[in-house]
Amino acid sequence: MMEKTMVSDALVGINGELTRYAEMITQTENPQLKQTLKQLRNQCEASQEELYQIARSKSYYVPASKASQEEIAHVRSLFK
Repeated sequence: MMEKTMVSDALVGINGELTRYAEMITQTENPQLKQTLKQLRNQCEASQEELYQIARSKSYYVPASKASQEEIAHVRSLFK
């Protein structure tokens, strides 16, 4: 398997984990469990950021271009 594919697959997996952590955190009432899940989510986010930086440095991932001020204003207007 190519390194680029492995990095991409790992990022997809981590992003899925982050989604599941967010769901679990909002659904639990137990404060200790909620705190533990938040810590796990933070560690997962750190791993995702590290892998993302590696992917960018090797040009495996090219982020979308930045939004223009007009595009930003349009999105903001949708939420007013």
